[in-house]
Amino acid sequence: MSNLTIAVLAPNGYANDLGKKGTTSDITFYNLKKGDASITFIEPTRYPEKLSSLFYAVSLADRVILVVEDINAIFGETVLMLQCAGRAQGYIIFKNYLSIDQIAPLIKGTLLEHYEVLEDDKLGLREKLLEIAVKMTAHQKAKDSGGNGVVPIDHHFNVKGVGVVVLGSVAHGTIKKHDTLKVLPTQKTAQVRSIQKHDDDADVAVAGDRLGLALKNIEAEELDRGYVLTNDPSIKAASTISGKAQLVKYWAAPLKEGMVLYVGHWMQFLPSRLEKVSVDGGDWRMPTLTLTMEKELVYPPGARVVLNYLEGGKLRVVGTLTLA
Repeated sequence: MSNLTIAVLAPNGYANDLGKKGTTSDITFYNLKKGDASITFIEPTRYPEKLSSLFYAVSLADRVILVVEDINAIFGETVLMLQCAGRAQGYIIFKNYLSIDQIAPLIKGTLLEHYEVLEDDKLGLREKLLEIAVKMTAHQKAKDSGGNGVVPIDHHFNVKGVGVVVLGSVAHGTIKKHDTLKVLPTQKTAQVRSIQKHDDDADVAVAGDRLGLALKNIEAEELDRGYVLTNDPSIKAASTISGKAQLVKYWAAPLKEGMVLYVGHWMQFLPSRLEKVSVDGGDWRMPTLTLTMEKELVYPPGARVVLNYLEGGKLRVVGTLTLA
């Protein structure tokens, strides 16, 4: 079985007709399964009030369904988030008599230029996506998904008779039953007692799989959203990060030292203070930045994070930072 994860950026509840409603918080999950194919739909339930809700949904997704009802600030912000998060595969559905011609100037030069335009037909959409998931499953069976696994945690809780359970998606690599995993950014480890994928027991989970892990040797109170379970020794955790930034073209002024920027990566959306800004070659939209955080950020070498600013104005998506 292979899983396709899709962010549904639409009015809340749009995915009700696409899958069975599951975990609900600031993001809501819907699940669809047919044979060996499974799809996880994610809605950013608290967006636009909480930008983090949009980021989490987009961060988890392989593909995107964008429903355009109005051309407004929310649409613009969503386009910027998708671009910064690098979501290159998606579908656009128009409502209220809007068309691709009306948004074409706004998405020119972005990844959304390549999104497929679809009719607002949820039955047809389900069948199209299930067909893609089936092909993914066949491809997954044909290749060996090796390598060390990484699972960012999005929810965690105690289950009576089971113990600590975490929910997440495999970012890359493979997780196996009985694996002992680091719990970053802590110094703790936990053992995988069992794996479930769409309510079915499994011995192995691979990149893209949506799963629940029952853990041993750790308590729910010792976990938090954004913590990462991994046996990959290359994964880092640091409270000071630096790298080359690229600001969105609508950002109006150079970044200033002392600003509080929110750093988005996997299931982390952490406040950071901008300690140093260096501009080489005179282009202030491509500065080198150093940021510090109270909590450590967990990331792989060379990760690209999304920078956000929540303290003023309508523009909240700042750009990206490629970590050194």
